Amino acid sequence: MIEPMSLRAAVQAAMRGAAAAAACGPLLFAGPALAQAHDPAPAVNPLWREAKIKNYLPDMTWPEVQALLARSDMVIIPVGALEQHGLQGPIGTDFLNSTEEAKLIAQRTDVLVAPILLPGNSPYHMGFPGTITLSAETLERVYFEAAQSLLQHGFRRFLILNGHGGNLATSRFIVDRINQETAGVAVELGEAAAPYEKRSPRPPGPPVFDRHAGVGETSMSLYLTPGLVDLSAARKATITYPPHLQALESRVAARDPTASLVFLSEALKAKSTGKHTSTREMTDTGSWSELDPKLATAAQGRAEAEGFVSAAVEFIEAWKKLRPMGVK
Repeated sequence: MIEPMSLRAAVQAAMRGAAAAAACGPLLFAGPALAQAHDPAPAVNPLWREAKIKNYLPDMTWPEVQALLARSDMVIIPVGALEQHGLQGPIGTDFLNSTEEAKLIAQRTDVLVAPILLPGNSPYHMGFPGTITLSAETLERVYFEAAQSLLQHGFRRFLILNGHGGNLATSRFIVDRINQETAGVAVELGEAAAPYEKRSPRPPGPPVFDRHAGVGETSMSLYLTPGLVDLSAARKATITYPPHLQALESRVAARDPTASLVFLSEALKAKSTGKHTSTREMTDTGSWSELDPKLATAAQGRAEAEGFVSAAVEFIEAWKKLRPMGVK
């Protein structure tokens, strides 16, 4: 049987323990502090890479928004999508690229950039994992209500920047609702900037069909979001059309307006329509192009992006002169 320790023995043992601990000082008593001194873990989120961007609403404080309102009553609202972009492109391409273009514009002329939603209307891409689609009615309502919030704060002029072809009709409806139902004034920025764009000459040789997740769009992403494109995964897609659409492709590539209108009225439609033109039914990779996306370059993307940004800035500056802020 073990006898209980006497009080005197217990005190002596405690004193011996304290002396030993003092001798080892930093190893025992300074343990947590010493661990912190040698801990390589950063003091902040190691995944955060963003720098604060001027006039970009998610980065701003309310006093900064208030200060901007003293200089500008304009706001760019990107309308993007979350949809597959081939083997090489991020699903967020349309949201990311339109938002990055808007940010670049806002560095050259005072205008707020207010992203609202990531997804758009993309039912014909649902055959590929990761795509998220919202109805046109949902998109219209959310963007219109967002515009109403911005109107309440004092913004009056809206530049809707559509980054996804499937949103075009919805974007125009949002513009029309703002103009018809509120004190605000809205335009579709792509259409507004078009007269100011300086078009590059078409490359020599026969025209080639190159649209969704093709060389042109991948080049834009290489410039605007370079870390998100994996060109090593890209390859030329195998394209399959219903026969009557196959016969139109060369004319669409040549930008024949009638052929393009008829072609696009039927192509890229949800599988449920029975038209056999959803992307999964037309392309094995998700890219809608006769070219290999590996041909994409950041230089080509930069030329296109900078051309649009410059044209948009020209339009915005012209609008500011035609209707100075505060004029009723």
